[in-house]
Amino acid sequence: MAAVATCGGDAGSVGSAVATASKSNVTSFQRRGPRASGTNDSSPRLVSITGTRPSVRNGQLLVSTGLPALDQLLGGGLAVGTVLLIEEDKYNIYSSLLFKYFLAEGIVSGHTLLVASANEDPANILQELPAPLLDDNCKKEFDEDVYNHKTPESNIKMKIAWRYQLLPKMEQIRPVSSSRFGHYYDTSKRIPQELIEASKWHGFFLPEKISSTLKVEPCSLTYGYIKLLQFIQNIIYEEGFDGSNPQKKQKNILRIGIQNLGSPLWGDDICCTENGDSSHSLTKFLYVLRGLLRTSLSACIITMPTHLIQNKAVIAHVTNLSDIVVGLESFIGSERETNPLYKDYHGLIHIRQIPRLNNLVCDESDVKDLGFKLKRKLFTIEEF
Repeated sequence: MAAVATCGGDAGSVGSAVATASKSNVTSFQRRGPRASGTNDSSPRLVSITGTRPSVRNGQLLVSTGLPALDQLLGGGLAVGTVLLIEEDKYNIYSSLLFKYFLAEGIVSGHTLLVASANEDPANILQELPAPLLDDNCKKEFDEDVYNHKTPESNIKMKIAWRYQLLPKMEQIRPVSSSRFGHYYDTSKRIPQELIEASKWHGFFLPEKISSTLKVEPCSLTYGYIKLLQFIQNIIYEEGFDGSNPQKKQKNILRIGIQNLGSPLWGDDICCTENGDSSHSLTKFLYVLRGLLRTSLSACIITMPTHLIQNKAVIAHVTNLSDIVVGLESFIGSERETNPLYKDYHGLIHIRQIPRLNNLVCDESDVKDLGFKLKRKLFTIEEF
């Protein structure tokens, strides 16, 4: 994968073990001293980018999704150069929230944002992002969320175990900083305006790109997909996110967020008919998009109303063209909303696919039966 990078310090400043054989054929190890200043170091230099960390599995560069519990479920975070597909819940309430977590994390981490939507102005989306929590407040929210319920002591202990099972230990949490990986957010407050003004972002609002004189050739991508791909490609190459052309300035990450992809507002008819004229436009778009991501320092999150897609074969293709697939199932309007078994949850989260990078097949999550709940100010994920 062309866009693979890792975090770390200067490899030349750390001694390495060198094996040497003595005359008696006995192997010994001695530590190499530090290189003298000015000495050419031919070893690869590890890349260090704010708001990233290397995967403990394969060294792949990771960024946070904005939800630490989801990061852990995905193997530590979202790998750079990959696509995270979120299957929207029926009323697009919680999937929209995860989308905003991802963007808010980018602003706090100092990453560049690219926000694309066909029904909402990206500038308005940024105004609705949740505010980052200071860690003392975050701990207070978690504690109050558990202890304010009058339950037996055994049940309280069980709730604490569930609450912290998928989250980092609170003792490890530090005040909000751009150098930290993963933050918590208060959904009842909006991100400070000064943070938005200090961030760098690009917006793609489809209605502003529509031209009445446009002529699209048959069997090609829909106009919205063509314009979006061109827009993403221009940002990647013009601002130096292309992994094959090293950046001259300080390296950074491009976070791409695409909202409601595949909906009729994008000019796609897969949600209207089973075999539409543009039934392959979405899969072609994802194929080209993933090629752009693979050779760039970027990560993408897409929300898609898969429950509206008529052709199930299209869903299978979309899944195969995505690196990570997370499905959200809301209890609103369903029988589970009044079922006592699910009274402590607002819905289910399904980790359908986890990437096994540089392989032809994908991993499956070891954790099943996950529920989510929006309590007070925090979005939490728990195991049943």
